[in-house]
Amino acid sequence: MIRSELVQNILDANPTLALRDVEAIVSAFFDAISDRLASNGRVELRGFGSFSTRARDARSGRNPRTGETVPVDAKRVPYFKPGKDMRVRLNV
Repeated sequence: MIRSELVQNILDANPTLALRDVEAIVSAFFDAISDRLASNGRVELRGFGSFSTRARDARSGRNPRTGETVPVDAKRVPYFKPGKDMRVRLNV
């Protein structure tokens, strides 16, 4: 599902809402999650799952075009852990 499909599903379930309002709500939701993760926080949605970040150490990588070894800096990457309800629905 892409963002526009999510907006359309919300519109279909709530016909009294305007498209502009739903787009603003979806954007605010994703922005809140992104801002929280950027500040090294965690977001938990009961029954759905939790979003957090994990640290990746610096390492040596390889340029696939030239085969040359290049340094890759340490970084933080997003991580999603599904909740129990979601795992149950996926494994029925």
